[in-house]
Amino acid sequence: MSYAMAPAVAAAAHAEVGARTAFIRRTYAHVAGALVAFVALEALFLRLIPETFIGRMMTGYNGFIVLAAFMFVGWIADRWASSGASPAMQYLGLGLYVAAEAFIFTPLITLAAFYSSPQLLPSAAMLTLAVFAGLTLLVLGTGKDFSFLRAGLSVGSFIALGLLLASLLFGFNLGTIFAAVMVTLASGYIIYYTSNVLHHYRTDQHVAASLALFAAVALLFWYILSIFLSSRD
Repeated sequence: MSYAMAPAVAAAAHAEVGARTAFIRRTYAHVAGALVAFVALEALFLRLIPETFIGRMMTGYNGFIVLAAFMFVGWIADRWASSGASPAMQYLGLGLYVAAEAFIFTPLITLAAFYSSPQLLPSAAMLTLAVFAGLTLLVLGTGKDFSFLRAGLSVGSFIALGLLLASLLFGFNLGTIFAAVMVTLASGYIIYYTSNVLHHYRTDQHVAASLALFAAVALLFWYILSIFLSSRD
């Protein structure tokens, strides 16, 4: 899934050291807050949503409708957070995106938490955070601009979306190899968005930056968890 990059005018790369450091801290504080909110909402959804409905959410065309609606909500949330809208509107966009992610994750989390090994869900979460931390340190350490990845990531996203749609229409399973490729794609997005934090976002766009990073982490977690679940079958 691709997100619009913030304008390069008055980018953090050209700001004073203090302002740049404060922007990076605010961005990752918001990512951490989004992850905490995701966990809280997920726990709430697991308690409130009937299990029979959860079971229908990601099967056949119902699953495609849920995914298409989620992508549309994500697009709206990104536009709100990345625009020059008021801070309240930007936070609403981030909150809406986090809520949509928590909802779409409910069937997968249910399988991992209640129908698999107790260690599977925390193991997938820890691996996701470890990959995110490692890639973040790599980009922050090198300081390199990875904006050249944008075209490849966009093409890869559209190909993946087409394959997902085809699998729903023709009833075939994409399998673990596809999930592994998607882990690579999500890792590429983490590198790309982390680079944008250093080079392309303005110092007042921490909400938009945190939204992009959260989306990439969620994508990574989805496919790491999918691989873990398939390995238990």
